[in-house]
Amino acid sequence: MAAVEVCIFSVSVPKDRTSLPHISFKFQVSSGFSRLFSFRRSYNRLRTPSSLCANAVFTEGTSVSTGRRKLPQSKEKIDSDSDPIAALNERIRREHGKREALWPTMDPEEAEKYIQMVRGQQQRGLQKLKGDRAAKDGVFSYKVDPYSLGSGDYVVHKKVGIGRFVGIKYDVPKNSSEPVEYVFIEYADAMAKLTVKQAARMLYRYNLPNESKKPRALSKLNDTSAWERRRIKGKIAVQKMVVDLMEVYLHRLKQRRPPYPKTPAMDEFAAQFPYEPTADQRQAFIDVEKDLTERETPMDRLICGDVGFGKTEVALRAIFSVVSAGKQAMVLAPTIVLAKQHFDVISERFSPYPDMRVGLLSRFQTKAEKESYLSMIKDGHLDIIVGTHALLGNRVVYNNLGLLVVDEEQRFGVKQKEKIASFKTSVDVLTLSATPIPRTLYLALTGFRDASLISTPPPERVPIRTHLSPYSEEKIISAIKFELDREGQVFYVLPRIKGLEEVLEFLEQSFPEVPIAIAHGKQYSKQLEDTMEKFAQGDIKILISTNIVESGLDIQNANTIIIQDVHQFGLAQLYQLRGRVGRADKEAHAYLFYPDKALLSEQALERLAALEECRDLGQGFQLAERDMGIRGFGNIFGEQQTGDVGNVGIDLFFEMLFESLSKVEEHRVVPVRYKSVQLDININPHLSSEYINYLDNPIKIISEAEKAAEIDIWSLMQFTENLRRQYGKEPRSMEVLLKKLYVRRMAADLGISKIYASGKMVGMKTNMTKKVFKLMSDSMASDIHRNSLVFGDKEIKAELLLELPKEQLLNWIFQCLSELYSSLPALVKY
Repeated sequence: MAAVEVCIFSVSVPKDRTSLPHISFKFQVSSGFSRLFSFRRSYNRLRTPSSLCANAVFTEGTSVSTGRRKLPQSKEKIDSDSDPIAALNERIRREHGKREALWPTMDPEEAEKYIQMVRGQQQRGLQKLKGDRAAKDGVFSYKVDPYSLGSGDYVVHKKVGIGRFVGIKYDVPKNSSEPVEYVFIEYADAMAKLTVKQAARMLYRYNLPNESKKPRALSKLNDTSAWERRRIKGKIAVQKMVVDLMEVYLHRLKQRRPPYPKTPAMDEFAAQFPYEPTADQRQAFIDVEKDLTERETPMDRLICGDVGFGKTEVALRAIFSVVSAGKQAMVLAPTIVLAKQHFDVISERFSPYPDMRVGLLSRFQTKAEKESYLSMIKDGHLDIIVGTHALLGNRVVYNNLGLLVVDEEQRFGVKQKEKIASFKTSVDVLTLSATPIPRTLYLALTGFRDASLISTPPPERVPIRTHLSPYSEEKIISAIKFELDREGQVFYVLPRIKGLEEVLEFLEQSFPEVPIAIAHGKQYSKQLEDTMEKFAQGDIKILISTNIVESGLDIQNANTIIIQDVHQFGLAQLYQLRGRVGRADKEAHAYLFYPDKALLSEQALERLAALEECRDLGQGFQLAERDMGIRGFGNIFGEQQTGDVGNVGIDLFFEMLFESLSKVEEHRVVPVRYKSVQLDININPHLSSEYINYLDNPIKIISEAEKAAEIDIWSLMQFTENLRRQYGKEPRSMEVLLKKLYVRRMAADLGISKIYASGKMVGMKTNMTKKVFKLMSDSMASDIHRNSLVFGDKEIKAELLLELPKEQLLNWIFQCLSELYSSLPALVKY
């Protein structure tokens, strides 16, 4: 055996001890060749010296014995840019990482049944909520009437892109003497003219879900490629959104609870309602009763109706149904004022039923009272629990919760909404709102959430007269005097606490003999409760407050509301505030004051215009829809507004959404069994003896890799990342083995049963449809891969420029499938 000289020529130990000490060795072998190897030795202070581990970086891929196990690679940070497996893993983690587990898979029969349920649900939602919108082939159109456009408005042509509307003018076409009306649209490079008929068929208004209504740039009339890319991006975003909705909806459908029994006691409880229900209200009663007594899946229904239109009675009947079956009901309100009102109404309505115990959890209670209530809730000694977001806290443990009633969901924060969403998989949820938040409205419009619309006012209600004008002390004094003269009461609302005292001083000087009080959320609980009670009893004639009174106060004698600095309120807030008055048969007045219009933003002006238009009773739903157009709709999980709307504008985005929903079965990919996938490429890597010696149990590791690939892509990703954490970046032979597993796994998920190569041609036999392939290829980032693929006769083919060596061919297939796989979240899977 040849002698070996070892000469240490450099040792570098970092002073800060945070980096690894670096020792370089020079090995001289008898053949005269020299090789340089670099070792890194790390010391873990928490372990004994015997647990020192050494990893080697081989500059020329040659192994060396150190008296320990042979080490093939270092655990360096893997660069996903140069490592396609790391890049794919990163994408998989990004798409699925937020989910605790993937949604359960379905067999084809179950999936078919589910698809039909989704379609039926969607159609019911659209018919009920959007019956006033023209429909064609079951898909609702959001196209714009050209005559409703103003000069300078931005529009979207489905095939050309975003332009600026100039006007409608008569022009005489060629080979004709009769003038024709044309719509003129300005694009970045030219002016287009369409007949009014063409424009009505192809144009959409361009709206954005933010302050700015202007697009980033106008499209080019003579080069539509950029617009086509934006449209495809929007289409894919829509598809992903639809699939997300379907998965959430499926998760809900898979939950089971026994239907609640129909009992004579329910009819007796309903008979106690002292008013004659309106037709809409009666239908809402029926809808909720069916949800509870005929379905086995938890209810998730939105009751949308103006203040005073009877939403609470719908909730009371649902509560009675659930509580009489031995379960608890939670009533969640955004403010203590509204919670207290609900508590009073429920206590009175349930007074004939002493066995059904009602409790209010609020900050008005002492610590001892709260602890007592928490104990009663946990032990099941309270049947109906009313309160604010405190009811969502971790300390509140329910004994047998069956129903959650959420009033005015838009008033809760993101964290509270997420907590509310977590209840929906296990309990029945009923949401009440006059102006639902855009996200809630969006779910209702798409049919993935049941909704009942109460738009008919009670017979005695009269519309509220709305007066919108610049701030004027004279008008304020006149409005208050008018209401006081008819022995009524007045709300005076400001956006912030700062300014309340100033208004109090002004009103006390103007009406020295009139009882006036201030109310806001930072007052002591007892003080606020006393103030509200005195106003409700009529002892206080003018209540100056923040929007704390937005929900909850039902004062029959208060029929004038003055809102100062109206531009600082949201549209839904204004609608709710206006609804505080006009609860009786007296004509009510709402005075909305703003500063100089020149100081207002475009969005604020649009909100005011929308409020002026929606003056009639029962228009809360329409107003919420306008609000969605003005400020956008949140992501369905409530985290952020979607940026994809900006690509095409809200109206075209919605039309694409409904179109995608109505054709949902056309975007279905049917996976095949992993074991049935054939990869006919003759490449069988052999792991080096060094790497085999390095692994703790190589046979077990290879077996685990195969098992992970058989389960799903997530398991394979986790296996690969764990392998790299433990042993560092794998050598090329192991990488080839992993890529073969990834290729078969991705192929199985994409419905590809066989991959083979013949000369320069690569073929993939698949069960996917041409439409599915088109969506997949459209979403591919690489032009090289996209342009090389051709679909026909249940097969995807690619003609390469030259015949590749086996390893390079595997790399090409891996990259190609990775790109196709990136579109999978946009497809319905079973």
